[in-house]
Amino acid sequence: MLKILTVLSPWSLKRFMLVQFFKYEIDRSSRIGFSWIFPKKLIMDSNAYIGNFNVAVHLDLLKIGKHSSIARGNWITGFPTNTDSKHFSHQKDRQSNLIIGEHSAITKNHHIDCTNIIQVGNFVTVAGYSSQLLTHSINIELNIQDSNPITIGDYCFVGTASTILGGAALPAYSVLGANALLNKNFTTPYRLYGGNPAKEIKELPKEYKYFNRETGFVY
Repeated sequence: MLKILTVLSPWSLKRFMLVQFFKYEIDRSSRIGFSWIFPKKLIMDSNAYIGNFNVAVHLDLLKIGKHSSIARGNWITGFPTNTDSKHFSHQKDRQSNLIIGEHSAITKNHHIDCTNIIQVGNFVTVAGYSSQLLTHSINIELNIQDSNPITIGDYCFVGTASTILGGAALPAYSVLGANALLNKNFTTPYRLYGGNPAKEIKELPKEYKYFNRETGFVY
């Protein structure tokens, strides 16, 4: 009942309730719209923003850096640690976290599975619609549920309807093309990656203005 009242309250009262009763850390300049945001721990730095119709549950931590945003209609879930469940019990150091750096944006209608940690760097755009970031799956060799982290480096652009699997990494200053499947840990920056599965397609000039922004929002 308290959660329902919190979601339905105007922002000034909502922030008070989230800080007072849920012990969340929310800067006064940040804001949450009409969304169901209830991780174990929430940290929102200055001018961080969560829009309407988002869900973020079953997470150990949701941390959003300065001037970063989660737009609307995103489904963000995890599998909390320190439970009695047999799921992922072999992964003692697993963290169910979504950590977003500064000046980054997750746009609309994406599915983000944070069974393991997802680290999004600074000045990143998860663009378009319907991308999936999936940190867990069934390990068919061992017949168990397994998980691995996902890393997206600084100044990356993730195209619409992409899929990123656990264990994958998109290096800094890179673009992942639309409809790509990223299932590897790439390390070379300033590259366009694309395809199914994704591979390096071409080098990108360091002079591109997207890679040299001082503010995250692209007009």
